[in-house]
Amino acid sequence: MKWRTTAALSLSALVLSAAACPNAKGKTQVKAKATKTAIPDSADQIIFGFRTFLTDQGISKGVLLADTAMSYDDATRMELRRVNVTFYTTVGIRDGVLTAKAGTYNLRLSRLDARGDVVVVRDDGKRLSSQQLVYDQVRNQIFTDSTFVLNEPSRTFTGLGFESDPQLTKFRCLRNCKGLAPVKIPTK
Repeated sequence: MKWRTTAALSLSALVLSAAACPNAKGKTQVKAKATKTAIPDSADQIIFGFRTFLTDQGISKGVLLADTAMSYDDATRMELRRVNVTFYTTVGIRDGVLTAKAGTYNLRLSRLDARGDVVVVRDDGKRLSSQQLVYDQVRNQIFTDSTFVLNEPSRTFTGLGFESDPQLTKFRCLRNCKGLAPVKIPTK
């Protein structure tokens, strides 16, 4: 019986040492594959069908929806999947919609960091797209340091980073700013 156990252990050690030996070219072949965890085990709470109101002094500025929300840091930070924010004016009229694949909402700072195919569609016809966008509710500002495209009904802007109000009226491009607009040439 001891002989079989010793043989099994020796065979296991031989297989493990052979797997660790370099190949003929002197390189060790290591194949590791990262796996994505569907539900992180460190979340305080997981909410499906998350919904919260974005308010400022009792006035609704918007509604934040997410397919999945994972709560961290005593429910002050939410990691969101499939984000949708509907913005409202101060009189309660729908003003625009933001969509993104993921995001982080910090309740202490009242700040949403949207990531992955972020698109803001305004009801006045403006459409903003970027890979990352921050909505700071306290400053009432949206900004990014990523590339963006802003399409308006009569012109298009591109660049690297911007700051703006949520209505996209006080828009300031930071770098590599370009614009394209039709120009009427007078004829005699």
